[in-house]
Amino acid sequence: MNIPKYHGIIPPMVTPLTGRNSLDVAGLERLVEHLITGGVHGLFLLGTTGEGPSLSYALRQELIERTCRQVHGRVPVLVGITDTAFEESLQVASWAADAGADAVVAAPPYYLPEGQAELREYIDHLVPELPLPLFLYNMPALTKVNIEPETVRQAMDHPKVLGLKDSSCSMIYLHRVLALQPHRPDWVFLVGPEEMLGDAVLAGAHGGVNGGANLFPRLYVRLFEAAQAGDLALVRSLHSRVMQVSESLYRIGRHHSALIKGLKCALALSGICDDFLAEPFQRFLDPERNRVREALDHLHPLLNS
Repeated sequence: MNIPKYHGIIPPMVTPLTGRNSLDVAGLERLVEHLITGGVHGLFLLGTTGEGPSLSYALRQELIERTCRQVHGRVPVLVGITDTAFEESLQVASWAADAGADAVVAAPPYYLPEGQAELREYIDHLVPELPLPLFLYNMPALTKVNIEPETVRQAMDHPKVLGLKDSSCSMIYLHRVLALQPHRPDWVFLVGPEEMLGDAVLAGAHGGVNGGANLFPRLYVRLFEAAQAGDLALVRSLHSRVMQVSESLYRIGRHHSALIKGLKCALALSGICDDFLAEPFQRFLDPERNRVREALDHLHPLLNS
């Protein structure tokens, strides 16, 4: 079986911050080593979990350069270039190429939703100007636009478009796009929601871009490997642990930001990086931090068993 270059667990790396426009440099270095030591197959910078759209362009450039320099080719690096401005997407892609990243990732431009014909035209215009190969990113909850299967099929006509990361949370959608595989046997399908990772890989997906892998990379790598091997008993066991991570850490906050707040707080309590968040969000206060600490006390023995 041919294994694509982009496969397995490619965490949407959080962006360690110490202020509105300052990286937690030491925390970034620890986080990158934590992920690579945990066996991940790549890194995805400036995605939703990485707070990409909320960061200044100068900060994005610094993050890309520092991360690529530290990774030094050990795993592929993907860089999010999603933006409302076409030229800014190209600028971030240029920084990624100059720093040595391997590919870029783009969701539909947000704010004013595009129709599918407009989205296809956008892809047709974007791809020839990019210095790196592209992954499409389906995130309809935040972009207000679903990349419909027919749009995916037409994007397959671009050899420079490598695949799709889907965060629609829909297994029906996933099966519909997986059915397009005969059009491009080399096309890569990655799933975002970690709660779907095992089922998605069993169905034919090539891996996951899962937020929890920032914290427990080896757990997600093991689940991917078990699903790839068809070990259903192990998949069920590891999936149960992933669900416990999800239920205990991502539901502490009351808003859509709860996942990132819970994840960053857990990383801070684990001594990996600071939990400062980009505006308009703020880190958890003591009551929530204590709940995260209690969750970690419960999860660590479970995940180490």
